[in-house]
Amino acid sequence: MGRVQDKVAIVTGAAGGLGGAISLLLAKEGAKVVVTDINEAGGKKTVEDINREGGKAVFIRHDVASEGDWTKVIEKTLSEFGKLDILVNNAGIMFIKEIENTSLEEWHRVMSINLDGVFLGTKHAIGAMKKSGGCIVNMSSAVGIVGRPDDTAAYCTSKGAVRLFTKAAAMECSKAGHDYKIRVNSVHPGVIETPMTAGMAEDPEFRKILEAMHPIGFLGKPIDVAYIVLYLASDESRLVTGAEFVVDGGWTAS
Repeated sequence: MGRVQDKVAIVTGAAGGLGGAISLLLAKEGAKVVVTDINEAGGKKTVEDINREGGKAVFIRHDVASEGDWTKVIEKTLSEFGKLDILVNNAGIMFIKEIENTSLEEWHRVMSINLDGVFLGTKHAIGAMKKSGGCIVNMSSAVGIVGRPDDTAAYCTSKGAVRLFTKAAAMECSKAGHDYKIRVNSVHPGVIETPMTAGMAEDPEFRKILEAMHPIGFLGKPIDVAYIVLYLASDESRLVTGAEFVVDGGWTAS
């Protein structure tokens, strides 16, 4: 207990799934959590769960592709808690469609949430953290490292861009750059059992295919990713920046 005691965290896309699990774990370990999502009911439920367990959290409705929303989220966080120590850029969408049939509008929508949202969050978090230091965790994916033949090119591209953006941001924030004392790292899950993947995993035969992609033999749970984020958000990872943490049951190693 207390691995992030008295730290203040923003977690995007926290109405459930990975973001919900991350928020709950950070709160359990002592952080005050700003839960953000476009899903108001789900976001408020996450806050209720945290508060019921004795933690401290608030909800802010937040479209991560809107710079105006980011400005409001940062301002409200600083007004409520006086500082920002941790940002988890978790919000994202899945998109499956052949390249030749993907419209430019669809492509832009994927990038606006999965990539622009991470850029905007990092940009505004740096402004809030650069005098006191902090850490940023960007949620990428196993397919931000390897490609797939299953019509996920737009999604893969957005997550691959998050991976390299993370490294560039880490260098810019390090002593080699502007010496902001902000660490920036990315997390790369395989298929995790969340509402976003529920439709794929419901079919028994397709579930077997998904499990076979993971040499460890089973699909991950949100808590498996949350513990990696907790480590990166804590002072235990003080030497870690510009790194990628793969949580995929061996998928990208095979």
